[in-house]
Amino acid sequence: MFIAEIGINHNGDIDKAEDLIVMAKKAGADVVKFQKRNPDKCVPELQKDKIKKTPWGEMTYLEYKKKIEFGKREYDRIDKLCKIIGIKWTASVWDEDSYDFIREYNPEFIKIPSAMITSRKLWDKSKADDTPIIMSIGMSTKPEVDRAVDEFEKNLEGILQCNSSYPAKDNELNLGVIQKLKRMYPHYKIGYSGHEVGIGASLMAKVLGAEIIERHVTLDKYMWGSDQKCSLGYTELKRLISDINKVGIWKGKDKIICYSDEVKVKKKLRI
Repeated sequence: MFIAEIGINHNGDIDKAEDLIVMAKKAGADVVKFQKRNPDKCVPELQKDKIKKTPWGEMTYLEYKKKIEFGKREYDRIDKLCKIIGIKWTASVWDEDSYDFIREYNPEFIKIPSAMITSRKLWDKSKADDTPIIMSIGMSTKPEVDRAVDEFEKNLEGILQCNSSYPAKDNELNLGVIQKLKRMYPHYKIGYSGHEVGIGASLMAKVLGAEIIERHVTLDKYMWGSDQKCSLGYTELKRLISDINKVGIWKGKDKIICYSDEVKVKKKLRI
């Protein structure tokens, strides 16, 4: 499964969000994903009144978060468009209000972002519900991951290796963790949520056995926003999905074979 994370790269513009949905579908993604927050609950108190420079002028960080947050009107449009063009959608939820909000759309799964896998309130929401959960494990220690797996166990379907820096450094991606997670948690789908620049590491994640790949997507890497530069534009996204789909073909069979086309070459070159 390939998840194209739109996240907040729409900058609060529903038309841009719809363009990103169409782009992801055209490139071959299976799912588009947004981020849903109640800023009053999710923004730390120390951050709320800090002044932030934005394309819309200076405002408090809380005002900025509210400005780019989609509500029911926008998500109704997202839901409608995804159904029309035939692509699934979901969201990362950052608080219990957002969990309830997204749950109303009956997504095939809800994403728990790395920042929230230790949230007791989201643990409790999941336990009282039957919606499948996929979680990323960026910025986490092993004990924190183990605890989150235990708490989400009832509905947990997937665990994604992740580095939560934007962009992540090549020497901190630790893609070998994918194989370790597969050994530690054999009953779950193991994948990779990438924040690096480029597509090579995400392709390697697939080679290492990732069953789910998630990457941020953008209309333009030079748009305003913290996630744009580690996101993929259409050309990179299409290339990555195409190559991921070829990994099984490239791997082929685990035996030495001389194919018929090679026999012709063999006759010319072998003495």
